Formats: sequence, structure tokens, C-alpha cells
Amino acid sequence: MEREDNIKRLIQTLGDDDEHVRVQASELLEEIGEPTVEPLIDALQDANKNIRRYSARVLGEVRDERAIEPLTKNLRDDNKWVRRETSGALSKMGDPAVDPLIELLNDSDWRVRGGAAWALGNIGNKKAVEPLIKALDDDSGFVRSGATWALGSIGDERAIEPLRKATGDKSSYVRKVAEKFLEKME
Repeated sequence: MEREDNIKRLIQTLGDDDEHVRVQASELLEEIGEPTVEPLIDALQDANKNIRRYSARVLGEVRDERAIEPLTKNLRDDNKWVRRETSGALSKMGDPAVDPLIELLNDSDWRVRGGAAWALGNIGNKKAVEPLIKALDDDSGFVRSGATWALGSIGDERAIEPLRKATGDKSSYVRKVAEKFLEKME
């Protein structure tokens, strides 16, 4: 019971105004590991954005597969920093997160699709190549840039032609990313 209370206090500390305090609390939670997973999953719904953000970060470091589904839901958070931390956490989950992230490439929210694309690029699983190629046609520049970066990071030959096509994208960032990775791949 005492450990559970300490975990709850540390999670509340993730909402502190001082970033150094938040970082220290998150590091302590990481050290505790598995016993923090369920309380951190619950904290993903906290009203305080910093608690949600740092809870996602710690879950990514702990890498417990139970957190994958709650983290995918957390990609819909209203706060961009929470979404970014969540995307990063999912990318640390590795291959078990690939299928849920591929599904999110079809989400109605461009922010969710983009976060999924970036996370898939960090994971680097070739299973994501075809869905990411499709994402190059997304209406959102954020999604296209994430898909371009992800395909370049994965480095699969199937991406060469789609990346060549992306060098003509209306977004200068997408064009630059595609050109950079084509230089490495060809």
C-alpha cells in the first residue's frame, strides 16, 4: 500500500510547475518500472497536461505492452506536447505497436495520422512501408512529412519511387526530406 501511495504522489508531482521536478519524478517512476504502468495509464486522462505528457513519456520508457492501446487513444489529446510525447512513447514500444499505429494512419484527425507516421518511422518495421506510401497522398502536410521521414528512416527499396514523387510535393519540407533520404538510399 505504501508503494502505491508513493507512486500516486510521484504521478501528481509530474504536474509540478518546475520542469526539473517533473523530470526527477519521471525518472523515479521509470526506476520503479512495471508497478507504475496501471497508475500511469490512468494518469493519461488527468486534467493536468503535464501529468498526461510525462505519464506518456514514462510509459514509453517502461515499454509495457499494456500501455499501447491507451497511448494510441492519447494521440487524440488536445495538447500538442502531450501528442508528441505520446508518439515518442509509442515508437519506443517497438513492433507490438506497429499494427495499432498503422490503423491510426486512417484516423479522421490529421494530428493522429501524423503522430502515427512519425512513430512508425522511429520503430522502423518494414510492415509499415505500404501504408506509409499511401500516406504520402494525405491532404495534410504534417502527415505527408511524417510519412516521408518514416519511409526514409525505414530505408526499404519499395519507398524509392514514392520518395522520388514526393520531391515534387507542394510542401518544401516534404520535398527536402524526400531528397535527403533519396541521396542516402540510391
